[in-house]
Amino acid sequence: MKRQARRPVRYTLLLARSGGGSRAVSLPGWAVALILVLLTLWTGANLYLWHRSREARTLEVRLQALSQEARRLSLALEAERAKNGALSEEAKRTKKELEEIKKAIEELRRRAGLSPLNALPVRYQEGGQGGGAVAASPEESLAGWAEVRAEVLDLRNQLKEVVPALERTLEVERSLPRGLPLRGYEGITSFFGVRKNPFGPGYEFHDGLDLSAPYGAPVYATGGGVVARAGWMGAYGLAVLLDHAEGYQSLYGHLSRILVRPGQRVERGQVLGYVGSTGRSTGPHLHYGVYRYGTPVDPRPYLPPTWAGR
Repeated sequence: MKRQARRPVRYTLLLARSGGGSRAVSLPGWAVALILVLLTLWTGANLYLWHRSREARTLEVRLQALSQEARRLSLALEAERAKNGALSEEAKRTKKELEEIKKAIEELRRRAGLSPLNALPVRYQEGGQGGGAVAASPEESLAGWAEVRAEVLDLRNQLKEVVPALERTLEVERSLPRGLPLRGYEGITSFFGVRKNPFGPGYEFHDGLDLSAPYGAPVYATGGGVVARAGWMGAYGLAVLLDHAEGYQSLYGHLSRILVRPGQRVERGQVLGYVGSTGRSTGPHLHYGVYRYGTPVDPRPYLPPTWAGR
C-alpha cells in the first residue's frame, strides 16, 4: 500500500484594514514559529532593558542620597575639627595661665618659708609644624584637657599646703614693727646712736628716734602684738612697750595719755595713746624705739622709705 506524502503545514493570517477590505496571508509553519520566537525575544529584551533602567534609576536615587549624606558628614567633620581645634587652643591658653599661677604659688611658697617644689614647667604641644596649626584630633583635645585637670589638681594640693603657711607668715609680718607710729606728722628731731646730751654737757647713747609731733597727736602701733608694759617707765615717762613676733619689741615714750593696758592684744594701726612730754623730755614729741631680743636697733630701716632718711 503506498503512503501518501505529508503536506507541509501552513497558516493563514487575515489582515483587516479599518474602513476597508481585508487580505489573507498564508505562511508556512516554520515562519510562524520564527515570528513567535522573534516576538518572544523582543519582549524579553524589552523587559530586561526596562528592569535594568529601573535599577539604574534606583541606583541614581541612592547615589544622590549618599552624596547628600557624604556632604552632611563632611560638614559635620569640619565642624568637629574646628571644635577640637578651638578646644585644643583653649587648653593651651589655660595651660599657659596655669604656668603663671604656678609661678605665683612658688613665690607664695618662698614668702611662706616653704621649700620650692622644683616641678617641671607645664608642657603643651604646639599645633602642627611648618606653615600653620593643624586641628587637633578628639584624642589630642581630650589628652590636653586631661593634662589641664592634672595641673589644676596639683595646684589645688599645693594651695592646701601654702595657704596655712602663708597665713602664719602674714601673721608674723603683721606683727613686725614696720610702719608709722604717727600720721600726718613728719620729721626726726633726734636720731638713733650717740648724740649730744640735750640736758647737759657730754654725749649719750640715744636708743631710738625722736619724732616731731604736736601735743595730743594720736600714736599708732607699728605692728600687731601684746602690750608688755603700759605706764610710767622712768626717763620715757608714760610709755607703752609692745611684744611682737621674731623677738621684736617697740617702745612709744613721752605720752600724755595711754589707752591700752598690759596683756592686751593690739593690731597694727591701733591707737595706743597720745603725744606728750612726760619723763625726760624737752617738749612734746614721740620717742620711738625698736628692740630685737632686748637689744635696741635703729628704727629707721623699719620705717617707710620716705621717713627713713628724715
